[in-house]
Amino acid sequence: MRKITTISKFTALWFSLFCFCAQGVEAKIYDSISLYGAPKYKSGFENFNYADPNALKGGRIVMPEYGGFDNFNPYIFKGNPTPQVANLTLDSLGAVSADDPYSAYPLLAKAFDLPDDKSYVGFILDEKAKFHDGSPVTADDVIFSFNSLIKKGQPLYKVYYADVERVEKISPKEVRFYFRKGSNNRELPLILAQMKIYSAKDWEGKDFSKPTLDIPLGSGPYKLEKFAQGKYLVFRRVPNYWGKDLPVNKGFYNFDEIRFDFYQDTTVTLQALFAGSIDVREEYIAKIWVSGYDNNLVKSGKIIKKNMPHNNAAILQMFAFNVRKPIFQDRRVREAIALAFNFDWANDKLFYNQYSRIYSYFTNTGMEATGLPQGKELKILNKYRSKLPKSVFEKAPQNPSHKNFKETRQRLKEAVKLLNEAGYDFVDGKMTNLKTGQPLEFEVLSNSANGSTFTRVMLPFINNLAKIGIKLTFRNLEINIFKNRLDNFDFDMAILSFGVSRMPGNEQAEMWGSQSANIKGSYNMIGIQNEVVDALIKGLIQAQDKESYEAYVKALDRVLLNETYMIPQWYSPYQRVAYHDKFILPKTDEKVGFQPLTWWAKPTVGKNK
Repeated sequence: MRKITTISKFTALWFSLFCFCAQGVEAKIYDSISLYGAPKYKSGFENFNYADPNALKGGRIVMPEYGGFDNFNPYIFKGNPTPQVANLTLDSLGAVSADDPYSAYPLLAKAFDLPDDKSYVGFILDEKAKFHDGSPVTADDVIFSFNSLIKKGQPLYKVYYADVERVEKISPKEVRFYFRKGSNNRELPLILAQMKIYSAKDWEGKDFSKPTLDIPLGSGPYKLEKFAQGKYLVFRRVPNYWGKDLPVNKGFYNFDEIRFDFYQDTTVTLQALFAGSIDVREEYIAKIWVSGYDNNLVKSGKIIKKNMPHNNAAILQMFAFNVRKPIFQDRRVREAIALAFNFDWANDKLFYNQYSRIYSYFTNTGMEATGLPQGKELKILNKYRSKLPKSVFEKAPQNPSHKNFKETRQRLKEAVKLLNEAGYDFVDGKMTNLKTGQPLEFEVLSNSANGSTFTRVMLPFINNLAKIGIKLTFRNLEINIFKNRLDNFDFDMAILSFGVSRMPGNEQAEMWGSQSANIKGSYNMIGIQNEVVDALIKGLIQAQDKESYEAYVKALDRVLLNETYMIPQWYSPYQRVAYHDKFILPKTDEKVGFQPLTWWAKPTVGKNK
């Protein structure tokens, strides 16, 4: 963070635009918020490094999306939302760059008010900030947006913002969020800075909790021009967008038109790319990336294939157990099933060795639990030693190896031993619970967007489990039905993927915390209720220095991995993107991956202005 000025209790009246100081707390005004240390971009920076401020405006881009939609509000539990409307038409208080996820820079808020004791965060709104109808963005809009999220939004927001004690309007252009005493939640100012702001006036007479296809009044770089429910969205660039000259926006939002066409299957979009129906496509299937682009369009350079390196945390892609189910409440059963999944075979035979195995809940962050616990991490875990299995301290986290058939056979023997310890044995060739007489059978759910991909992966998994008497049924569901089953925890095991923050924080309580385990629609789909996990999440949220923070993240990772709540899948350090050769990409050394909002059309495509 960079301090602009300090305003004492006695001079506050002279600077009423900037702050109202209560109880003698010294307010300090900054032009950025940083979680730990100094922000990457210094005061007065011109643009983010991975964007080109000289990018031309004009043209259009057509991109694919998957599934459908019946709701433009992605922040509520009901309906099937599409996030693009909020992402492109609404501004947030601050902007976070892809190459500095630990800091927030001015957007709707031109400055941030943060005292030394971190008892609150204030947002001083830019006087130029306005909605598309010309009305100003005010403190009332910020308060309305916050209250709507915690009162009528998805359950996660109550958890996310739990440490906000109250919100207060200081002036028409300043709002403060006061934190609960003793919360020590360092990440909360950064989280609040990323909140999208709705117009309170636009929502008068409407129910925020109900799905809607009414186009919200936005303040962002685009307006939603037209749409067909579940089929397409067309956005039009706002030429007089109030924030177009802000450093965080220079080089972004260059296309006059952005269109999203919706598909039910990722493989269909490959033919759409070749036919020219879409302009760009991210490839999720290794086999297709290697062999599916062997045609004249690619050979002639009309379609370009590119591996785009990124520094993001690996998406947490997994087979997730629903531990609410009696058959999965014994950790030994979960571990036995995990031993039967042969990633090595899948990577070699199906993925052309393009993937690495996920080995942590925080893979590619530098905060993974590896080896045996030591140093500050061990000190933290020792506080809960009586509540933890010995394996947390004595067994390093490691995925099972299946390098050859002998190793696979050994893994299956280990699985049978664990099942025997858990009270199972073979009865008429079926692995059976000897107390209940019930065979061990379960169902794995996937959705139609990736079901065809996983069918190939599931077959050897099914066969390995069958060898030890376990019946696995794989079911591929239409996306809306899949979502409904997950929201209601109506599944045995499901193929899930979660985006992971490079700085894990408050969201961990929503994903793994006991408080969210029985709230329908929460992200704790696994159903984890573990008091040590809860304590470690609280510890990482409240950590006051980077060393302690990282130790808590590693400790949390170790405990979660030890419980085998999920079977980790795979990730790639690249995003595989194919696009028609009618775009220019900014030149950058930053590993930021696929960033289409920084691209622009070649001068011969569309009218540039």
